[in-house]
Amino acid sequence: MYEIQSKFPEFIKELSIYEVNLRQFSPGGSFHEFENHLQRLKELGVGILWFMPIQPIGIKNRKGTLGSYYSIRDYMKVDSEYGTLDEFKILVQKIHSMGMYVILDWVANHTAWDNNLTLEHPEFYSKDETGNFKPPFPEWEDVIHLDYGSYGLKRYMTDAMRFWISETDIDGFRCDMANLVPNEFWQHSIKELHKVKSVFMLAEAEDRNLLTAGFDVIYNWNIHHLLNSIGKRERTIGQLVEMIEYEFLTFPEAKSQLLFTSNHDENSWNGSALERLGESLESAIVLTFTLPGIPLIYSGQEAGLWKRLAFFEKDIIDWKDDKLKLLFTKLNQLKKSNPALWNGPYGGAIRMLKQENDSNLASFVREKNGNRVIVIVNFSGNMASFKLGGYAYQGDYVEVFTGVPTYLVLDAYITVKPWEYKIFINSVKEVR
Repeated sequence: MYEIQSKFPEFIKELSIYEVNLRQFSPGGSFHEFENHLQRLKELGVGILWFMPIQPIGIKNRKGTLGSYYSIRDYMKVDSEYGTLDEFKILVQKIHSMGMYVILDWVANHTAWDNNLTLEHPEFYSKDETGNFKPPFPEWEDVIHLDYGSYGLKRYMTDAMRFWISETDIDGFRCDMANLVPNEFWQHSIKELHKVKSVFMLAEAEDRNLLTAGFDVIYNWNIHHLLNSIGKRERTIGQLVEMIEYEFLTFPEAKSQLLFTSNHDENSWNGSALERLGESLESAIVLTFTLPGIPLIYSGQEAGLWKRLAFFEKDIIDWKDDKLKLLFTKLNQLKKSNPALWNGPYGGAIRMLKQENDSNLASFVREKNGNRVIVIVNFSGNMASFKLGGYAYQGDYVEVFTGVPTYLVLDAYITVKPWEYKIFINSVKEVR
């Protein structure tokens, strides 16, 4: 049983998240240039724009030419590479005027070696046996670890987060490596942030205990890694079905999970979504939008991003037309229009449909207030068929991607082509 510390934000009940890699978005990588993409993102249907850290990046011990976004040199300033604080405020206002929201990446576990705090408050840092600053892990040599045994650090970090909400009117934070920071800090800090504004808090971690500290959403890495393994033919659909049953049937109804096929870490270090998932990519995307959770789109995925973006260098996204744009748009429209697919406590519970005749299919139903969604996904290169059992699912439906009205009867066989997916909604009204 999980103690719920904050109410799930109603304003995100039907929204997906889009991760903005600002450096690689445009030639200049600026706030001003990013504005040119806002209408396109609005039409794509995303609701929350998650900006990777926009603060100045450390110079001392930096990796590569440009360094890591996650090496913060000053928590309360903007890196000149992107623009100014005032320009970011204007960008946030414009995003809000278009009906979208903004969350900012927050790095609470470590800073750059040349962060202003190293001189002003060296007591905020962990030290090695010789009394020197040290990285959180040996391979993270471009950053140094913060020590939350310091009360002053807790107060400073809370004030810094409050600054961005008060000054720029952002709507929350995606908290980097949240599990490496004590829960007691998050519990106090999130409570303080809610005094300023009702914020959305996303933890980059799987630890469900973070939900008790006030986070609304945590990552689901298990589903992500299993989808990658299925794409490589290393694991089976049966294992996926078992994991779905465990991951979602045991999860607190008042909270939610982030579901994704890519993000900045996965893309840069493990491969693009296309590289990892291959022919199963579209099927995996459909699952991330229809399972109980909040779906994530990484910068460029809608343009069929095929390459690994360099992490420490300039590596601009090729903004070409791609079929994935249509898929993401349709799925965002469906999520917004059908309460069965909404987030957290606002959406419908999941029930796996019994598999009798084909082990290559993942199939389930979600329902909320009479809105029913049946999802059938083929994770193989072979034709597959599914027998719909149970009188509860009989009735008139529309298949979302074809718009074809369908009457489903008891024991009806539904044929699914190789790597195909079908979504049936119990309405003859077209999803727009």
